[in-house]
This record gives sequence, structure tokens and C-alpha cells, in this order.
Amino acid sequence: MLEKTTRINYLFDFYQELLTPKQRNYMEMYYLEDYSLGEISELLEVSRQAVYDNIRRTEKMLESYESKLKLYTKFQKRYDILVKMDREAPEASVFQTLINQLKELD
Repeated sequence: MLEKTTRINYLFDFYQELLTPKQRNYMEMYYLEDYSLGEISELLEVSRQAVYDNIRRTEKMLESYESKLKLYTKFQKRYDILVKMDREAPEASVFQTLINQLKELD
């Protein structure tokens, strides 16, 4: 469950601008602010089922965006390469400066 939550949080970070304000609000409340479905339904005065359906539908949309655009996949690959370079690059090298600059971009 933690893996799924982490993945959805990353996908949300990358693709939230492609969502409607309502979808963003539901996802922020559920994933970022850790509200329960019941709490969201009370606050927004909708049924718990409506909240659940909206969140699941939005998760599928985020996965669909990722399958097409692959922003998260590319991010992960860049991160893995940076970690490997960081381990293998000597401390005082020019590469270390470049690695640090790349890290700051993400």
C-alpha cells in the first residue's frame, strides 16, 4: 500500500496540471492531507461512493498519462543514474559538481 501511495503521489506531482480542479482537490485531500473517504464526503457534502469513484478514476487517469508520457519513469531512471554516478565519482572531481547540479534540477 505504501508503494502505491508513493507512486500516486509522484504521478500526481507530475500530472496534476492535467486534472480538473475537482480531481486535484479530491487527490490532495486523500493522498497529501490523508483525509479518509468519509471525511472528504462530509466536507464536500457528497456520498462516500462518489469520493471513492472519483479518486479511483483519477488514479487511472494518472496511470494513463504516465503510460503515454513516462515522466515518472524517466525521473526514476535519471535518479538511479545520479545515485550510481555519485557512488562511483571521486569527491574532488569535476563530475561531482555536475552531479550536484543535476540533483538540483529534480
